[in-house]
Amino acid sequence: MQYLPFSNGFAFISGKCGGKAKLVATILRQTEREFKEEENKIDPFRLFTDVSREKKGINPKHLIFDLRQLNPKQYWAAYHFHRYAEELFMIISGCATLRTPAGLETVSSGDLVFFEMGETGAHQLYNHTDEPCVYLDIRTFIGVDICEYPDSGKINIMPMDEIFSKDARANYFDGEENVQERWEELKHEG
Repeated sequence: MQYLPFSNGFAFISGKCGGKAKLVATILRQTEREFKEEENKIDPFRLFTDVSREKKGINPKHLIFDLRQLNPKQYWAAYHFHRYAEELFMIISGCATLRTPAGLETVSSGDLVFFEMGETGAHQLYNHTDEPCVYLDIRTFIGVDICEYPDSGKINIMPMDEIFSKDARANYFDGEENVQERWEELKHEG
């Protein structure tokens, strides 16, 4: 077998399979990184994400990943946890303060941080330094997730990004009391 690297980041493997080359990997090279500020963010929640994955057309289905840059004195996101996703951070360079249900702790280059599903996996990252913190953010995705924000009492249905107050919770049968009348109306409309 022979690996054939290409300048566009694709790697092909050739072998005894009829002489055809086969795609095995897409390489995101460090020299191709381009951090762009995420839209619709406010201070102090400015976050930059590497867009090279999107530029190469990589669209993962179940294992989502982003290379992020958190600049000094900025928070990565509101304190939150996921009901149906696990998350893993690998700090590439710099350091930041991590908030979890256990309190505050400094994480730095080389550290891996795992967040399980549910309240015990709640987290928030803050760059307390004067240098950018770059980290790899890897998360599972099974089609839908519910993200909860304990500080503000919100829930976010993802990926639709529909955000609601938990205080607006309704009973399943609220508004269904007049179901028979509605059916009668429908009979007369037809």
